[in-house]
Amino acid sequence: MSQLDKLIERLQPRQQLLLETGKEPTLRSETGSRVMVNQQLQTPQIIALLTEITPPSLKEQVSRKRQANFEYTLAGKTYTVTFLAQGELVRSVISPAEKTSEAVEEKADDIFQDEAPAPAAPAPAAAANAPAVEPEVNGLLRKMFGMGASDLHLTSNHRPLVRLHGDMLELTDQPAIPPDRIRKLLAEIMPEHNARQFEETNDTDFAHEIAGLARFRVNIFLDRFGMGAVFRQIPMEIVTAEKLGLSKQVLDLCFLSKGLVLVTGPTGSGKSTTLCALVDYINRHRKDHIITIEDPIEFVHARKHCLINQREIHVHTKSFANALRAALREDPDIVLVGEMRDLETISIAIETAETGHLVFGTLHTTTAASTVDRIIDQFPADRQAQIRTMLASSLKGVIAQTLCKKITTGRMAAMEVLFVNSAVSNLIREGKIFQIPSIMQTAKAQGMLLLNDALFKLVVDKQVAPEEAYIKSVDKLGFMNLLKSKGITLNLTGGSAFD
Repeated sequence: MSQLDKLIERLQPRQQLLLETGKEPTLRSETGSRVMVNQQLQTPQIIALLTEITPPSLKEQVSRKRQANFEYTLAGKTYTVTFLAQGELVRSVISPAEKTSEAVEEKADDIFQDEAPAPAAPAPAAAANAPAVEPEVNGLLRKMFGMGASDLHLTSNHRPLVRLHGDMLELTDQPAIPPDRIRKLLAEIMPEHNARQFEETNDTDFAHEIAGLARFRVNIFLDRFGMGAVFRQIPMEIVTAEKLGLSKQVLDLCFLSKGLVLVTGPTGSGKSTTLCALVDYINRHRKDHIITIEDPIEFVHARKHCLINQREIHVHTKSFANALRAALREDPDIVLVGEMRDLETISIAIETAETGHLVFGTLHTTTAASTVDRIIDQFPADRQAQIRTMLASSLKGVIAQTLCKKITTGRMAAMEVLFVNSAVSNLIREGKIFQIPSIMQTAKAQGMLLLNDALFKLVVDKQVAPEEAYIKSVDKLGFMNLLKSKGITLNLTGGSAFD
């Protein structure tokens, strides 16, 4: 008899037993949930319990934390078991086998929520008993997740493609998707507001979630082939500042009482991941009120030591500027602006930082110095002197990053780091932005780091190939000189050599 049998045999129709890392075994039903055993389970315990009831052919799959679905028979009754894993976190749902395996798996996904769903209005009997159907596109998203890919690309009349470790890879086991089918796939998951926006502008952004698996940032667009979409995976598990290897000097920015901190880089450079890690670090080390303004909400933060209110553009507020203006009346200590897109948003963000709040924001710039230039250039000429003065006192740090392919597998960030000391502040005030890299070069002891130096270290540590780092470098001549100083040759036709 397995250790789980005593819990499983207590299940009634339309009830589920939920086993989840860091939580007590819980019985959930339509009327609510209750703890069955007053003991928090850890991942090894859950896997050990499940392997006792797992068919021999799936035991290795479960022990390696890979998704599995199977049936278990106890005292003549059959139960369905769903097992999901995300990093070191695992979840399993066990329920009486009342529906098809597809419907049961979807039902299991339904209960992978931190809170029980709000009571719904009474439904007609036929509708209430009808099994929920998972959106068809979720099958492709699960496949993408299982491959470890970062993005799923859907284009009319093309096979689906994924971005795996930075490279585009066609899913050869999938057929080309005609325009009418893509429209159907996307209509199933598109919120009503976004459907209207797409009809008006031919593109829209929103978030989609497969509970217990991952969230996805979705962009839907129209091109010459027809309707298309890109899904960017947002892991359920937050990558901590410690895992990212952020320096002590960067983490010290999290303890500022006021000022502006910017994380910049091209699209897909990991800005959201870095910002998320900084917010999580604050959440663990301060007792404050954090407001995030995002389009859409990506990483979901649970309350630790901070109260966190996350607002989504077009869902909870009209625009970044509106939400930022309203935030000043919402007693925040820290405000995160997902994207500083326009003059009004940038202006309010600087004013917010000046009035005693810590503001984090993002821009699509490649270096720290170009970030300062970009902000100033957003303003009309007659306001630029005033903005330089405001920026000189409010800007506290810039992290400009880019993602590089590792020599093995995966990608890692190279970060240029600028801290605004008195010397940098004077240069901003006087409009001598071009001199900032020189200050950064001589202030390495304070934690400042130029992008070339960050890329060069990755090459020397043999984590990134010289050719990849050269491609990502902005000052390519300076980077070539760094490589020559270590006798590292560059072969842009393929391969590299460490002499």
